[in-house]
Amino acid sequence: MYGNELDEAAKIVAAKRDENLKFEHARLTADEKDDLLKKFHPDRIASQFSELKIGPNKGQKAPVELTQMLQAKPRFEPEQIDLTHVDYESDVLVIGGGGAGTSAAIMASEAGAKVLLVTKLRVGDANTMMAEGGIQAADKPNDSPAQHYLDAFGGGHFDGKPELVYTLVNKAPSVIKWLNDLGVEFDKTEDGTMVTTHGGGTSRKRMHACKDYSGAEIMRTLRDEVLNRPDSITVVDFTSAIEIIKNEKGEACGAVLINMETGELRIAKAKVVIIATGGAGRMHYQGFPTSNHYGATADGLVMAYRAGAKLLYQDSLQYHPTGAAYPSQILGKLVTEKVRSLGAKLINKDGTVYIHPLETRDVNASGIIREVKEGRGVDNPVQPAVWLDTPMIEMIHGEGTILKSIPAMYNMFIKYGIDIRKEPILVYPTLHYQNGGVEIDKTCHTNVANLLVAGEASGGVHGTNRLMGNSLLDVVVFGREAGIEAGKMFSGIKLADTSKMNLDHVKAFEKEREAAGINDDVVSPKLLPRYTHGNPEFEKVIPGASK
Repeated sequence: MYGNELDEAAKIVAAKRDENLKFEHARLTADEKDDLLKKFHPDRIASQFSELKIGPNKGQKAPVELTQMLQAKPRFEPEQIDLTHVDYESDVLVIGGGGAGTSAAIMASEAGAKVLLVTKLRVGDANTMMAEGGIQAADKPNDSPAQHYLDAFGGGHFDGKPELVYTLVNKAPSVIKWLNDLGVEFDKTEDGTMVTTHGGGTSRKRMHACKDYSGAEIMRTLRDEVLNRPDSITVVDFTSAIEIIKNEKGEACGAVLINMETGELRIAKAKVVIIATGGAGRMHYQGFPTSNHYGATADGLVMAYRAGAKLLYQDSLQYHPTGAAYPSQILGKLVTEKVRSLGAKLINKDGTVYIHPLETRDVNASGIIREVKEGRGVDNPVQPAVWLDTPMIEMIHGEGTILKSIPAMYNMFIKYGIDIRKEPILVYPTLHYQNGGVEIDKTCHTNVANLLVAGEASGGVHGTNRLMGNSLLDVVVFGREAGIEAGKMFSGIKLADTSKMNLDHVKAFEKEREAAGINDDVVSPKLLPRYTHGNPEFEKVIPGASK
């Protein structure tokens, strides 16, 4: 029970539930999708983007908030940083402790490399942990990587880099086997066959899941594997990278680190550097709530950009259509696409099924925004929204399905008295994924020598729209590829001469800022968001606190 006027609004949905269950909305045509996206998708609002004045992508657009971070001052002037006192030496430095970073560390250690993994929070505090619905792989008789390719490439509006999409879909079946062998508890039938379901934009049932906490289960397994290799992988947590260090040839050879608790700087030297810092949801583009973890602030993009790495599709974000819109305690939390895969339909305030629930995410997000803007949304004290009619799930699949298949969703709402088996829930798009990032090739190389990037910090895998289940796949496939590639590289590279390690690229970037007339005092990378909720006490600067 909602205990307020929403109970009356929900009765309209209940009254039409039997009728709506029998009705299947037609899929939109290509022209209808384009029209919907053009009018209502947040990426199409020109005023929310600005032109980059400096750096490798000069002249291109980026979200206003990201532009500010990419063009900001470094957190420390290069002259303040003593590169001669090296605190850590390793063959491979992995920056980031999520699915991509841990996969990279494991594979590099398999090749015999000594790996240093630094992570801003703890290993596993990452968007991988937040993923719910599943991971795609074409490993069933009626499916193929070629079919998966068509779905992923088309779903990304044909903007994906073909070599990256090819690698993603062809490595997928072996990645599922690797994860299964490591101990991931995938959903299986009694004879051991993996259960697979549909996701938005998929033409086959290829979603492998662990209930509705797939990312947590995969992250648990990868984290344990990393921690079980103390002889080859050293983990330094609560430590963030803030600058890439280069050698006299302009090749990446380490990073400047900052202890998140004490503010102390540390220097890490390595033969190969892998950035796997994840997404940017905590930038809250256009004021959207987010499903991302607390540390998702685009740090990898900032460091790589300042070091001269090109970005791709930095102006493309994914707004997951079904973020929780009520109550306020869970605003923006992800309502997994699996809920729609199991049969729940999107309903407006009039009780009308206005769109097919398994259109791609950008299309369904735009559809919800349209319903709200045109007055067919459900008003409530938190966020105008539409209904997601969850009671349909057990009408289709039988009593007990919700607790068996999506227990995390049930638990998230029942805490606030909302039983999703009996009552529909309110949803509105939430900032969920960074489609673009640092441009890479199929072995994760950037245009900066010895600097690799994997996972959500990279761009080009998903074009300008990602399908459900392809992000967990991305972080493991390309995390592994980065680790494998670093494992091939490190033995042929000498550790940099400490006396020749430098931050000349940071100094050059400062000169570019000055020449472009950018003179604000904003610093980057952001590292953590700051929430003040309009309280003037929280706006005050804390004496002695780091920027």
